[in-house]
Amino acid sequence: MRKYEVMVIIDPDIDDRQVQPTLDQHLAVITKGGGTVDNIDIWGRRRLAYEINKKPEGIYAVIDLTAEPADVKELERLMTINEAIVRTKVIRPEERRVEPRKSESRTEA
Repeated sequence: MRKYEVMVIIDPDIDDRQVQPTLDQHLAVITKGGGTVDNIDIWGRRRLAYEINKKPEGIYAVIDLTAEPADVKELERLMTINEAIVRTKVIRPEERRVEPRKSESRTEA
């Protein structure tokens, strides 16, 4: 099992009360596979950096979960099929590492 962070942007035309059930419907794949949903943080409506599908805003949600890679791949596949979900991004938080800078040596001629 690995930890993942999933960022989801949902279509702003959806009613705010339907956001949680929409997410829960897709997260059932994770729980059926033996994984756990650690946290769901719904940020609400935010302005997008650029328009997607001619819409200037979206409903953001960040989901922290622990699951098998195959289950997360299936979750992402199902989310891309759903028209209510505009964008998804799945990352593994422990992979965010900063490489040490190599010392630059300057030679004078």
